Amino acid sequence: MTLRVDYFSLAPDAIQILMKQEAYLRDHFSASDTVTVATWELVKLRVSQINQCAFCVDMHSKDALELGESNERLIGLSAWRDMPMYTEVERTALAWAECLTAGQAIDDQTYKSTVAVLGEKVLIDLTVAVNAINSWNRVVKAFKPEVGSYKPQK
Repeated sequence: MTLRVDYFSLAPDAIQILMKQEAYLRDHFSASDTVTVATWELVKLRVSQINQCAFCVDMHSKDALELGESNERLIGLSAWRDMPMYTEVERTALAWAECLTAGQAIDDQTYKSTVAVLGEKVLIDLTVAVNAINSWNRVVKAFKPEVGSYKPQK
């Protein structure tokens, strides 16, 4: 399948909003001891799986591997709840991402238990990050860049 339109060229100001958001998140997760860039990549991959965004699943799998993620953990991600190989922080971030992606209401207990693991500031960043990948998934699914064309930046 080929790209329907070059959204980067035709709407650079709109896409720049998403790119600035990515830069903000990379800076904050790079400096975080809680949700790291590697955990953020798992979240992006999981949300992309849920949204069935083939281009983004390909991209975030490659990026996660570049960050040192194992094939086993990438393969197991769709069943993370039953896989013992994810940390408490990763499980908490993935659960939060799945709730938001599904449009579920966040009850007080879920909120409190998530804050207890991640902290309030990280939870805000994670919520923005989940919003960002959902946005990217929708843009990509609409305009269909070629799956497999993404090359990780080294």
